[in-house]
Amino acid sequence: MGAGMLLEEEQSAESTGALWTILQTLATGVLVASPEGTLLFFNSAAEQMLGISAADRQQPSEWPVIYGWYLPDKSTLLSHDQLPLPRVMHGEEITGEVVFVRSPYRPAGAWISVDGRPVRNQEGELTAAVLVLHDVTESRRSLESNVLLSQVVEQIADGVVLTDKHGIIEFVNPAFETISGFRTEELRGRTPRVLRSGQHSHEFYRQLWNQLLEGRPFQGVMINRRKTGELYHAEETITPIRDDSGNLTHFVSVMHDATKLLSNQEQEVQLRLARQVQQQFYRPAPNVTGFDIAAAAYPAYQTSGDYYDFIAMPHGSLCVAVGDVEGHGFGSALVMALTRAYVRSFAALGLEVDQILTQVNRMLVHDLGDGIFVTLALACVDIRNRSLVYAGAGHVPGYVVLQTGEMERTLESTGPPLGLFADVRFSRSSAVPLQPGELVLLLTDGLTESSGPGGSELGAGRVLEYVRSRRQERALEIVDGLFRLARQFAANGLQRDDITSVVLKVEGEARATE
Repeated sequence: MGAGMLLEEEQSAESTGALWTILQTLATGVLVASPEGTLLFFNSAAEQMLGISAADRQQPSEWPVIYGWYLPDKSTLLSHDQLPLPRVMHGEEITGEVVFVRSPYRPAGAWISVDGRPVRNQEGELTAAVLVLHDVTESRRSLESNVLLSQVVEQIADGVVLTDKHGIIEFVNPAFETISGFRTEELRGRTPRVLRSGQHSHEFYRQLWNQLLEGRPFQGVMINRRKTGELYHAEETITPIRDDSGNLTHFVSVMHDATKLLSNQEQEVQLRLARQVQQQFYRPAPNVTGFDIAAAAYPAYQTSGDYYDFIAMPHGSLCVAVGDVEGHGFGSALVMALTRAYVRSFAALGLEVDQILTQVNRMLVHDLGDGIFVTLALACVDIRNRSLVYAGAGHVPGYVVLQTGEMERTLESTGPPLGLFADVRFSRSSAVPLQPGELVLLLTDGLTESSGPGGSELGAGRVLEYVRSRRQERALEIVDGLFRLARQFAANGLQRDDITSVVLKVEGEARATE
C-alpha cells in the first residue's frame, strides 16, 4: 500500500471521528438505519429522546411496542407502516411531522418533530434512512396551555377585556358581550369609556388610571352602562401586564355582573329588618286572670302574612284578632302591618267587632289593589262575664271545645274577606258563654291545609282531635304541639304557608283582669 493511500485512509478516519464527535454533541437527535431496518447509528440526543440504547436494536416489526410512537392524540399507537423510519426506508421524505413518544424508557412521554430523508448511492439505490429528531415538548405544552387558557377565557361566565397599554380594547370574551350588550367588533379599537355610566366622578377614573400605570391592580365594584342604557354593577379586577423586561404592555380586566347579587343582598337586608319589625307585633299573650292564653305564628318565609293580636278594649274586654293576608313574603307582611294598624285604631274607639271589620274593610278597599284581600277573625272576650262575641271576614272557622272534649260551637265568618267589596256591613254572633274547662281555638288555614307527602291535607278534623286529646295541657303546649303536628304530617317537607294558632283556656271562677 502506497504512502498516499495510507494518508488518505488516515484523513478519512480522522474526518469520520470528527463527524462522529460532532453528531454526538448535537442537541438534535440523529438516527440512521439500513434498508433492512437495522439501526446503524444514533447519537446521544436520539437516545435520550427515544429511550433507546445500543442493546435495543430491535427488528422494525417490534418498534411500535418497544419505542411507543403515538399519533398527536397521545392514545393511538402507530402501526409499523405508519412509523417515520419505515416510510423513509421506502423512499418517502418527511418534514416536520410531530409524534408523541411514550414508552417504559420515557413514561412521561415527549413530543418529537421528525424530519426524514432516504440516502441513495450513485446508482440511485437506497442505502440508508436518516431521521433528524427535535424535542418540541416544551413548545407543544406551551401551545396546549395557551389553547386551554383560550378555551377557559372563552367559556368562563366572567367577562374578560384585554386592552393595550393605552387602554385600547384588543379582545373581549363572549361573557363580556353578554354582560355589556356590545359585540366584539363594536368594542375592538375603542376604550372602556364606552361603558361609563356617569355614576363615578372624573377624579375616580383619574385615580384608577394612575394606580394602574404605577403597576398596582384595581379591585372594586363599578357601575357601568350596558348598550341598552341599563346600569349594572360589576365586581371588577384590572391587572397591569408586563413583559419579561418589566415594560407595561397590556391591561386585563375580569368582571362579574353583581347586579342581581347586590339586589338580593339588599332585599335580604330589607326582609331581615321587616322580620325584626314584624316579630315585635307578635307579642306574648296577655296575662288575664281566669284564662290561660297562648299564641304563636310560624312564617313559611322570612316575613309572614299571618297576623294575631291581643287588644285591650276601653270597656275592659279583650279583643283577639287572627288574620291571614293573601300571598306570602314582604308584600303580604306590609299589608298585614297596615291591617293591624287599622284594627287597633278602630278597636281603640270602642267599636263592636262587626263595626271594626266594616271600617277596616272600607279602608283596605281604598288602599289595596285588585285581587289583594285579607281574612280576619275577631273575638271580643268579656273577661268579667266570661263570654265572647265573634265576627269573621272570610276567615277559616274558630272553635269552642267543651271540657268533655266535645265541640260546642263553630265560629263561622259573618262576611266576605276584607279589601274586595266596598260598603259591606258585617254582623256579629250573639254572646257565647264560656265555662271553666272550655277552650277556644282560633287559627289560620296554614294549619288545616298543611299537606302530607301524598297531597292530602291535615284538615280541621285532625286538628280538633289533637286539641281534644291535649286539652288538659297548658295553652302554650297546645299551640306548640299544633305546629309540630302539622310538620309531622308534612313529613317535615317544605312549609308552604304560614301557620298561626291562638288558644284560650277558661280556668276556675271568673275574676277581674289583672
